[in-house]
Amino acid sequence: LLSYYLFKKWDENGKLDVNQFMVKTIVTSELLIDMANKYKIETYDVLTGFKYIADIIKQLEGQKTFIGGGEESYGFLIGDFVRDKDAVSACVLIAETAAWAAEQGMNLYQLLKEIYVEFDFYWERLISVVKQGKAGAEESQQMMADYRSNPPKEINGSRVAMIKDYQASLCKDVIHGTESVIDLPKSNVLQFFTEDGSKISIRPSGTEPKIKFYFGVKAPLDKVENFDQVYRGLDARIDGIISSMALR
Repeated sequence: LLSYYLFKKWDENGKLDVNQFMVKTIVTSELLIDMANKYKIETYDVLTGFKYIADIIKQLEGQKTFIGGGEESYGFLIGDFVRDKDAVSACVLIAETAAWAAEQGMNLYQLLKEIYVEFDFYWERLISVVKQGKAGAEESQQMMADYRSNPPKEINGSRVAMIKDYQASLCKDVIHGTESVIDLPKSNVLQFFTEDGSKISIRPSGTEPKIKFYFGVKAPLDKVENFDQVYRGLDARIDGIISSMALR
């Protein structure tokens, strides 16, 4: 919602000149990429943590203008005058976005549905598999090792098209058999992207005895009236992914 409002207003005010950029973390919805692409705003994916967003801002200081960005865990940052997660400016922007939506005869929930109609309905879910104690930590590491040595060829009936391994710094295009380098700090994170547009991210928590699974799916939403129907289908697809990965 906040990114949509920022991009739209920058465009309406004639401030976009292809020198703007946004940043999100790798486990955050790909919807932000789709929205930025519409307005020809450059995009960057970084590891989880606002220090990585701030690092991109610093690298591009004086060259490009940071509009906004954030992470899956609800943090958001507007402009470059604060270089960390900033709830104060985010709350002000939420109020401004809500006021603008009200002028259009919508609340924020209705605006979100309109965004889904324009850019596709993106739906995400996070589950954490808890592994207690030393044995649990070892089991989590073994799960990651197993996914690396024997990655799934399909998930929930859809072929895996791309694998990103942030520990090996490699992105593998499974369909074409090519590889490219991921230019980010090494991190124990794996991502699987399937042909139906699903995205599964896996990473052990750095602070708790758990391994986190992030699920993202999408589908077209032709009109707001079909929201509930498409939502149920997407939620069922995530259930299918979880079952196919034997996580419950």
